[in-house]
Amino acid sequence: MEYWMTDNNHTVNSNGSNLAIGFTSSIVSVVLFGSNFVPVKKFDTGDGMFFQWVLCATIWIVSLVVNLILRSPKFWPLAMVGGFVWATGNITVVPIVKTIGLGLGLLIWASTNLLTGWASSRFGLFGINPEEVERPYLNYAGAGLSALSAIIFLFVKTEVKTDTSESETTPILRNSINSQEHTITDESWVDKLSPLQRRIIGSVMAVVAGVLYGSCFIPVLYIKDHSKNNESIYAGSSQFDVDYVFAHFSGIFLTSTVYFLIYCAVMKNHPKVYPEAILPGFISGTLWAIANCCWFLANNYLSAVVSFPIITTGPGLVAALWGVLVFKEIRGIRNYLLLILAFCIVLPGSLLTAFSKT
Repeated sequence: MEYWMTDNNHTVNSNGSNLAIGFTSSIVSVVLFGSNFVPVKKFDTGDGMFFQWVLCATIWIVSLVVNLILRSPKFWPLAMVGGFVWATGNITVVPIVKTIGLGLGLLIWASTNLLTGWASSRFGLFGINPEEVERPYLNYAGAGLSALSAIIFLFVKTEVKTDTSESETTPILRNSINSQEHTITDESWVDKLSPLQRRIIGSVMAVVAGVLYGSCFIPVLYIKDHSKNNESIYAGSSQFDVDYVFAHFSGIFLTSTVYFLIYCAVMKNHPKVYPEAILPGFISGTLWAIANCCWFLANNYLSAVVSFPIITTGPGLVAALWGVLVFKEIRGIRNYLLLILAFCIVLPGSLLTAFSKT
């Protein structure tokens, strides 16, 4: 009897520790994901392709450090597919921020990210095992509220400033001195859009980015789910999510490099490279990489069906605060009331989805 009580207490303590680690990791992810684009907000990044490459190169460097700390766990190439999916979605980030602003853009893609990640893990899409929940009705209600909040976010109007100083809009690589046939203007394609076009294109891109973001963990979940199948090539694979960080981030860096090379070819070897974006891009990439490592931890200790509602909606609140208090992108009583209404819907939605597992 004494042994049973000791063993039971050990189990309770272990579960409590896992929850503490999982929720702490989630909070760190929320804060960093909601703030990681702030360092680059005041700097012109042109069409975003160079910034994307700097960001992803930094992400890979952080993953290399993580890989060394973990003593180089087995590298599964399939995990790189998740990095490819994420990097493809991330190409749209700079245009989204330029068209509809950081706060609204993140709120939209975070909501879509939530629904995609929730549906794939809940129903077992793309060959992964479905996540069983003890209270399905809470899970469905939470997902429904999150979807409703995404619709409300679309009605929030933002004011995005496009004026930048000369030093911030001058690329470091221009056309050659003796050649005038490759003249490249500093104006981005986004600057040529009307306000309505900006809103429509920015919102559509944010939805697409959210779907891609919500799918990026599927390869890792697939590997883990097939680890117990002796006939699978993934038999015996690690159940610790962070062991896949290096492969996942390597896919991000490889994909972004390919896209940047394609971009250079399209630009006839005259890419727009903005020196002011290098250091902010490095800071932004570091913040994102740490946030995503914490997300891997949250997936490990809470499961994806619990971590997704928290980590995909929380950054929207943080980004909205940046947009309201610092960048003044969101103004007016009407917009404030819509934001409050959306927050009052998305927070219960996240909690209901999380409590459905416990």
